[in-house]
Amino acid sequence: MATRLPGTVTPPAATAPETALPAARVRGLVKDFGERRVLHGIDLDIRRGEFVALLGRSGSGKSTLLRALAGLDGETAGELTVPGAVAVAFQEPRLVPWKRVLANLTLGLRQANPKEAARAALAEVGLSDRADAWPLTLSGGEAQRASLARALVREPDLLLLDEPFSALDALTRITIHNLVLELWARHRPGVLLVTHDVDEALLLADRALVLADGRIARELRIELPRPRRREHPEFLALRASLLAELGVTPEGTT
Repeated sequence: MATRLPGTVTPPAATAPETALPAARVRGLVKDFGERRVLHGIDLDIRRGEFVALLGRSGSGKSTLLRALAGLDGETAGELTVPGAVAVAFQEPRLVPWKRVLANLTLGLRQANPKEAARAALAEVGLSDRADAWPLTLSGGEAQRASLARALVREPDLLLLDEPFSALDALTRITIHNLVLELWARHRPGVLLVTHDVDEALLLADRALVLADGRIARELRIELPRPRRREHPEFLALRASLLAELGVTPEGTT
């Protein structure tokens, strides 16, 4: 697949019936680690076709909430409903090193033609020629593309992204951002992206949530048309607002 220039993807607007479909519903979610409460009664809805970014300082509970939505942590209280299929892409690609790339995608895949589906997913992320490669021979960007393909081949209704771009260099990150928007526009899952990067949230998401001390402290709708530009006055205003909510001053101090 040809790589597009940054900011050239314009996902279609979600239709009213699509946005009415829930990808996840959370009410009063509580999570404790021993005597420490990490999540304090979280309420959250993610619609099908909606892209949500979750920001917060380290230790605020972002990854804990994502793990709960992924079904990786059952020790919670409250209501948590995820009616459809879920897939996760983590910060590390987590490819099995002793299986080739194609075999990583088909691992545990319950489809009539798993190899055919896996090859189609690799084609979508531009990795058709790496299907028989060993994971350790992939570049960082290729490994994250494979991780995204492994998530998307499961046709999720909810796609969870746990800081999957943080280890990439700046140029590769721009390319992968653009790829994620393209894949999201094509498949329209509900997406929850956990990130520390305010610009990343504003470039990708429809809605940004700030988690502080286990509570959603701020919800910000991002209605800028795509493609988005960092120099746009409204982008700069939203950026300043989010940074202030996260306790970062213009000088970078807290």
